[in-house]
Amino acid sequence: MPFEFRALFLGIVTMIVVFVIIVDISEVEDAIANIGDSQKHYSHSSKPSRSAALGQSLRTTPHSKTEKRLSEPHSKTEKSSPAPHSKTEKSSPAPQSKTEKSSPVLHPKPDTSSSTQSTGNQSTPALPPAWAFNRTLSTLIRKNILKFLDPERDISILKGNLKPGDVIHYVFDRQSTVNISEDLYRLLPTASPMKNQHHHTCAIVGNSGILLNSSCGPEIDSHDFVIRCNLAPVEEFVEDVGRRTNLVTMNPSVVQRAFQDLSSEQWRRRFVRRLQDLSGSVLWIPAFMAKGGEQRVDWVVKLLNTHTVDVRTAFPSLRLLHAVRGYWLTNGVQIKRPTTGLLMYTMATRFCEEIHLYGFWPFHHDQRGRQVKYHYYDALTYQFTSQASPHTMPLEFRTLSSLHRQGALKLHTGTCTSPAA
Repeated sequence: MPFEFRALFLGIVTMIVVFVIIVDISEVEDAIANIGDSQKHYSHSSKPSRSAALGQSLRTTPHSKTEKRLSEPHSKTEKSSPAPHSKTEKSSPAPQSKTEKSSPVLHPKPDTSSSTQSTGNQSTPALPPAWAFNRTLSTLIRKNILKFLDPERDISILKGNLKPGDVIHYVFDRQSTVNISEDLYRLLPTASPMKNQHHHTCAIVGNSGILLNSSCGPEIDSHDFVIRCNLAPVEEFVEDVGRRTNLVTMNPSVVQRAFQDLSSEQWRRRFVRRLQDLSGSVLWIPAFMAKGGEQRVDWVVKLLNTHTVDVRTAFPSLRLLHAVRGYWLTNGVQIKRPTTGLLMYTMATRFCEEIHLYGFWPFHHDQRGRQVKYHYYDALTYQFTSQASPHTMPLEFRTLSSLHRQGALKLHTGTCTSPAA
C-alpha cells in the first residue's frame, strides 16, 4: 500500500510540473508576439527612437546638448575629487554659453584658406598678422579643462600619496611596475610646486628649429613665467630662445640622447651643471609614463640627492596624461598621445592668464620655403606624420592655430622685434 501511495503522489507532482511548463511556454510566446507587434508599430511611427535620435544628433550637431551628456561622467568624477579641485571650479566663470557650442575651438580642421602657403612637398599655414587676446574664450577653456583635471594638483605626485616600496604601474604599460625608491621618495614635493601661483603672461618654449635666427630670446624672457621642454640647451642660443626658465620638463630619454646615458664622469658633470643652471626652477620628470626609462630615472634622482642643485622636482600624477587626452578627444581633437608642448599648454591654462607659444612648428620648411631643423640645437631628423609615432604633431598645430586665430593663445612662428609689452 505505501508503494502505491508513493506512485500516485509522484504522478500528481509530474502532472503539475508539466502544466506549469506549458503555461510558461504560452506566456513566452505571447510576449514575443507583443514585442513583434510593438516593433512593427514603432517602426512606422514618425517619432525616432532615442538611440536613433542620439546618432542623428552626433552626426548633425556635434556641439549640442548630447556632447554635454557625454561629458557628464567626468563631472561626476570631479564631485568626488579633493576640495581644491571643486573650489577652483566654483570660482570659474558662469555656466557655458552659446558661444561654447558654436566655437570653432572644437573639431579643428586643416587650414585650407588662402593663408596656407605651399613650401616644397608640404603646406604650412601662415598665421594672420593681427592678434588680440580673447579673455572670455581663454577663461572658458580654463573652466572646461578643470572638468577633466586640476593642473595645480596633477602636476606632481606628493609625498603624502606614496611611501618607499610602493608599487607603481606604468601609465602606458599597465603590466609593468616599478617600486618607489628611497631616493625618489626624498624628491617628491610635500605640496604642489604651482600652488597658489597665477601669472599674467606665460611663455611655453618648444624646441623647433623655427626659433633659429628668430631673435625671440628677449621677448621670451620678458614673460612672467617661462616653461621649457625636455631640458633643451639655452646658453648657446640665448638670443633666439632666451635664458629664463621657471619650469622645465625632462623625459628620461633626454639622459640618453643629450647626455650619453651619463656614461662617464665628464657627462655626469655636464648634466649636473645643466641642472644647476636652472636655479630654483621646477624640474618636471615624467618617471612613470612608460617602461624603459627606470634606470635613467634612478641615475638622475641619485645625482640630485648627492649634489647641490637648486631645483624643485615634480613627478606628474598617474592620471594626468589620460585626463589631458580625454579633454582634447572630447573636444574633437583626435590625438594619439599629447606631446609635451600640448601637455604644458593644457596645464598652463590653470595658472597663466595669457599664454604665448614659441618653437612650435611641425614642418620641414618655414613659410618662406626655407628648411627648418627638427630641434634648434641638434641634427635629429623626424617624420612629423609617421604612423609609428605616438604623437600627431600637425593636428596639434592646427588646433593651436585655431586657438591663435580666436585669440585664446598666441603662436609665434616668425621673428621677434622687441620684448612683449
